[in-house]
Parts: sequence; structure tokens; C-alpha cells
Amino acid sequence: MTTQHPDPARRRFGVNYVPSGGWFYSWLDFNADAVRRDFEDLAGLGLDHVRVFPIWPWIQPNRSLIRRRGIDELLELIDIAGEFDLDVAVDLLQGHLSSYDFLPSWVLTWHRRSLFTDPAVREGITRYVDRVSRAVASRSNVFAITLGNEVNNLWPANPTDAEESARWAGDLLRTVATAAPYVLGLYSLYDAAWYDPEHPFHPADAADLGHLTTVHSWVFNGVSALDGPLGPATVSHADYLVELAAATSTDPARPVWLQEIGAPRPDVPDADAPAFVRRTLDHVLTNPALSGVTWWCSHDLDRSLADFPDREYDLGLFTVDHRRKPLAAELAAVIGEQRAAPLTGGRVLAADRPGLVCEVDLRERPDRRAEVAPGSAFHTTWVRLRASGPLAIVPATRAADPDYLAARGIAGLVG
Repeated sequence: MTTQHPDPARRRFGVNYVPSGGWFYSWLDFNADAVRRDFEDLAGLGLDHVRVFPIWPWIQPNRSLIRRRGIDELLELIDIAGEFDLDVAVDLLQGHLSSYDFLPSWVLTWHRRSLFTDPAVREGITRYVDRVSRAVASRSNVFAITLGNEVNNLWPANPTDAEESARWAGDLLRTVATAAPYVLGLYSLYDAAWYDPEHPFHPADAADLGHLTTVHSWVFNGVSALDGPLGPATVSHADYLVELAAATSTDPARPVWLQEIGAPRPDVPDADAPAFVRRTLDHVLTNPALSGVTWWCSHDLDRSLADFPDREYDLGLFTVDHRRKPLAAELAAVIGEQRAAPLTGGRVLAADRPGLVCEVDLRERPDRRAEVAPGSAFHTTWVRLRASGPLAIVPATRAADPDYLAARGIAGLVG
């Protein structure tokens, strides 16, 4: 696949699918009618895709056993999405979801071995990735396969280092490319990869591996504590992460997918959630690197299920009884405006933005990541200048390169 700038008229808008009944435990009792009812909710919002999460150990409970029924049920869900004109992105290794880790018994207890470094485990994972990728690639509405959801959350229980984690991801992405050559192969990391100087998953890996870069913007990482639910640092955080990702790539045309963004309580109270949706998207949708936005998540989590962090229960666009929330209506309104923008002169890309030079080389000096983390001097400056309009981040090593600046739509430097 050839890298090219995202087309603003074809930006993707989707949702991370959390089943309304039984959370992801519903895979244990798959109900096609329940899935169909959930997708009926989503069809009216103007979305074009769902991101879905089969649970790895329930499909591969033993290293040498991959359950055909588990794959068939995933394919049935994909087909139901097609009934509602929804494309599908499939995550493979779950892995980590909503504070829980789902790992097969063959990497746990007295079998304990790192899924990133143990040769036998890697062989088993490779078989799983190959088998599931080949299966889902048979469906024309599958457009992306991600190795797993925030796989870096599985460290340190699965020891690794930067070299091994990059090799692991690179090898598995090649497996995806062979099994599903016409589908995007992607790598998903939560934001410690961008902000934590000790983290063994590096920004360069996120910016180099896979067909495009994915970022997950969660304001409970400390951003909302800086200035509240609707403050400039909070509502610009998604745009900031997209910019960090774009600046870290060696390819100025590499797209960035905002693969997760949500309005978590208590950081964003219910009364502020629609404004948070509007202001966050108003910021990030001007970014020329952005290829799409996928909201977390489709449906709330039933409070009869125990032991989740409290914020996980109310992240849905819909309640468990299928009521559309005000933030869902606001998201639908923004999507409608964006779809109409080429005709109405609505929200447009900031093609001639100024750029703020970043002296921290995230590719070569990941040990300096704290210097770009929320609340850092660099981040504070970026937020202040971003208040005047769209603002790029420019690595110091490329600041004197006119071709690079032009390719990223940067008209001049500020700071």
C-alpha cells in the first residue's frame, strides 16, 4: 500500500464496539440478534466503521488449538456489520481491555513466559495471527487488522525490552501482510509509548510500524487535571498526540488514526460531555495528518458486572438499554458537518499552519519523553500557541528542511 495524505472528504468516523449486553463476555454466548440490535443503534449516527475485539484465549485456548467456532462467530459479526454498511477493523490479541488482561493459560501459571520474547509463545501467536487474519480478510468490509489493543499494557507482566518489542511487532505485522495483503496492518499502543521515558515501547515503533500510526487519547492521563474538562489542554490533547505522531514519522505523508478517544468520568462530567466532543473534534479535525476518528465506545457497561474501574461503566454513546446519549447526538452532528464540508465550506484543513520546533528527538532520545508529556514546558507552550489556531510540531532535525515543511503544510516556525 502506498502512503498518501488523508483525503478530508473520505475521513473515517467510527466507534469501538462494546456489546450492550454482557460486555466482551458476550463472546462466550454469541448472540447474532443482540449484535444486530447494537449495530442498529450505531447506524443512525453517520458512522462508517466499527472496531471489534475478539478475545484471544477464547479462540486459542491451547497453543496448538485454534477454535473454528470462535472464528466463525467473528465472521458472523463482521457480516452483520455489513448489513448496516459498516466497515470493520479487527484487533487480534485481547490482550488488554478496560483494565483487564485476557491471556491464555499456556502463557500463565507454571507455563509463565513472556508473549514478547518466548520463542514457543511467539510461534503460537504467529499461527493465531495468520489464521484469524486470513479468515477476516475474506470479508470485503474488513479494512484494518490491528495486532491487539494497547499491547504495551501487557508489560511488565510479560517482560521485554525496546528491541524485542519492536521485533515482535514487526514480525507479526509481516504475518498480517502475507495473510491479508489488501488490508491495513496496524500496531496499537497506549500513550506511555509517547510520554514515559522508561517504557520499552518507543515512539519510533508507533511511527514506523504498520501502514499508519494509531494514537489513543485519554485525558485521565493527567491532562484534565491541568485545566479541567473543557480547558485548552484537555480539548487539544487529541490534536497534540496526532501532531507528536506526525512529527515522529520520517514520512511527512504518513497518516495518523485517532483510534481511541472518549469522554471519561469524572474527568469529563456528563453535562460537559457534548461540549468536550465538539471542542476536541473541532481541534483535531483541522489536522492534515488525521485519517479518521474512532470513538470509545458504542455502549455502556452494565453495572451488574463487578470490579471495573468506575469510569469504564459510562463511556458509551448509548446506554445498555439502547438510549442515545447527548454526546452521541453531538458526535453525529459533527460527522454530518464534516461529511458536508466539501459542499458547504465547513471545517477545512489547516494547510498553512505555523510549526513549533521540538528540541526533543523522540526517535533517538526516547529517554527524554517526559519533556513532551502533558504539563511539560513544551506541551504548555504548544497549548498556549494552539489557542490561536492550528499548530504543527516540527522536530528540530527537520526545521531547516523546506521540502519537509511544505509536505506537512507548515508555513513558518514559531516559538
